[in-house]
Amino acid sequence: MACQRRPKRDIEKEYPLKQFISKLRRLADALENGKRFRIQVASQRVTIPPDAIINIEHERGGKEEEIEFQLKWRVDPDAK
Repeated sequence: MACQRRPKRDIEKEYPLKQFISKLRRLADALENGKRFRIQVASQRVTIPPDAIINIEHERGGKEEEIEFQLKWRVDPDAK
């Protein structure tokens, strides 16, 4: 069976503070317990494996600064 290519995606979604805090808490609990983390972003469900690589990125330019908490992992080509 040939694997389908997943379309590229680059989404930024803003959340109200309480929702963001709730998502961070669920993420921290999953990481602490070595479990996968599931989240829905802009109508698409994403599952992050417990062995994802975690990094923090800081950007500065002009009058703005940005912090990004990033989780990266390889996608199983047979996953749907």
